Amino acid sequence: MSVLIVTSLGDIVVDLYSDRCPLTTKNFLKLCKIKYYNGCLFHTIQKDFTAQTGDPTGTGTGGDSIYKYLYGEQARFFSDEIHLDLKHAKTGTVAMASGGENLNASQFYFTLRDDLDYLDGKHTVFGEVAEGLETLARINEAYVDEKGRPYKNVRIKHTYILDDPFDDPPQLPEFIPDASPEGKPKDEVDVDVRLEDDWVPMDETLGPQELEEIIRAKDAHSSAVVLESIGDIPDADMKPPENVLFVCKLNPVTEDEDLHTIFSRFGSVSSAEVIRDFKTGDSLCYAFIEFDNKESCEQAYFKMDNALIDDRRIHVDFSQSVSKLWSQYRRKEHKTGQGDNSRYDMVFDEDIQESPKQDTGNRSQEPDVRAEKQKIERPSLEESRHRDQNKRDTRHGHRQAKKSSRDHRGGELRRERDDRESRPGGSRSSRVYVEEQNREKHKERRNDQDEKRVEERDYSKKSAGNGRHEERRDDKYYRKAIDDDRLREQGEDRDYRKRSADNDSRAERRDVGDCRKNSGIHRSYGDRKDDRDYKKNDVRDTGDERRDRKRGADGDGYRDRREDREHKRPEAGSADERDRDRRQRYDKRR
Repeated sequence: MSVLIVTSLGDIVVDLYSDRCPLTTKNFLKLCKIKYYNGCLFHTIQKDFTAQTGDPTGTGTGGDSIYKYLYGEQARFFSDEIHLDLKHAKTGTVAMASGGENLNASQFYFTLRDDLDYLDGKHTVFGEVAEGLETLARINEAYVDEKGRPYKNVRIKHTYILDDPFDDPPQLPEFIPDASPEGKPKDEVDVDVRLEDDWVPMDETLGPQELEEIIRAKDAHSSAVVLESIGDIPDADMKPPENVLFVCKLNPVTEDEDLHTIFSRFGSVSSAEVIRDFKTGDSLCYAFIEFDNKESCEQAYFKMDNALIDDRRIHVDFSQSVSKLWSQYRRKEHKTGQGDNSRYDMVFDEDIQESPKQDTGNRSQEPDVRAEKQKIERPSLEESRHRDQNKRDTRHGHRQAKKSSRDHRGGELRRERDDRESRPGGSRSSRVYVEEQNREKHKERRNDQDEKRVEERDYSKKSAGNGRHEERRDDKYYRKAIDDDRLREQGEDRDYRKRSADNDSRAERRDVGDCRKNSGIHRSYGDRKDDRDYKKNDVRDTGDERRDRKRGADGDGYRDRREDREHKRPEAGSADERDRDRRQRYDKRR
């Protein structure tokens, strides 16, 4: 009563307790006879615990008993056969993996260490490993994921019945296959990608030289993939032509015809070209020789290396350049270009020559891109112009209102000045009025400048915070519009300042003409251009005012003394006239 189980890691011989667990051992033996376990995975390996198998699906949730095949679906599971003296006491114990009480089917497990008392009384123990404990040790060392699934599959290859005490049921022969199945079971579910059980590392199957060649080939392919990704070669699998020689260390005086004549003795030469500087036309001291067949190229390689041409020892090697093949790939993929490229340039030389063409293509697309950008940004540009025009109109309205209010105040001050001039000492009142008017104009001018600075600062902040404005600023059309608006605004401000200055100067010349004659002021306060000139003139006016006050005080004192002398005369009037004169003098002093 024993079975040989052949696994991908070795053989295992299992002795069965057929007399203690007849139902379980019969199920196991008949399943092995119909090759049910062939190809089953060890789907769960828990190190130093158990290794579970027997599920054709490889998930741990499937499996059928032999009784299902014999008696139908209702007999898929069979009852437990638990004996208290059959324990998980040593490594290699074989027991059924059930889905619950009396739910045994086809799955079973091997214990991987001694004294697993935890499993006693819960699962049916029906055998033990007689031979192959080293195979269990290898299974125990398998690399597994967090679910216990090995990264490299461990399978049951075949099962051989060494001794079967049970007779075969009459229905069993129809389930026995003609040949032993190999490979994966048809019901296996591929959940994750794993290494197959027959996978062997390359270094264990090849010799050192073969392994080195394979490693070099892989490195070369990896480098080719990198070159393809950065655009140095058209395709990673491309190979340089085998009928082209690379010749270097040439004398600068060597010409194409010389090389064609020299190498034509080995066979028909298709082309011989010395690579030259694309700007100066000077030789770069290397060339490419193309033959009609591979044999002529190989013969020239062996004969011409280290040969003397024009007092120079040349070096010959097989060409590694694929620059000529670029045109073939462009025709095939992009259907552009006609005829083969006859130049055998190095990759970087070809890139230098073709870069202007790429730039030309990009420039040809720039107008379309610019047109699209203009269509997108035109509404926003018109909106910004409309907002700027509204702001200018608003500022102009404020200025007109300020101007009208200033004219109104100026009219009131002129009327007040006329009233004062009608009184004695009117010239001094006119000077005071002119000074007040000049101060008012200076204050208004400074307020206008402050308002302009505030508006410019707010506009700059708004422009700095607007990302789309920074992008549009690079567009020449937007810059032109901004410059036109700025020039228009500067022209309006300049015209407005000029008109205001002319109006102020005319009004001042008309209103304070007499005052300028008496006071000697020959400069117009309305024509001042900055605060520094105004301060200088203010100091001068202060001195004039101080002298005028002194003269007025002297004139008033002189008149008062003269009137006192007249009143002291004997022919003075009555007492009422004296009181009236006294009040007049008092008013004058005030």
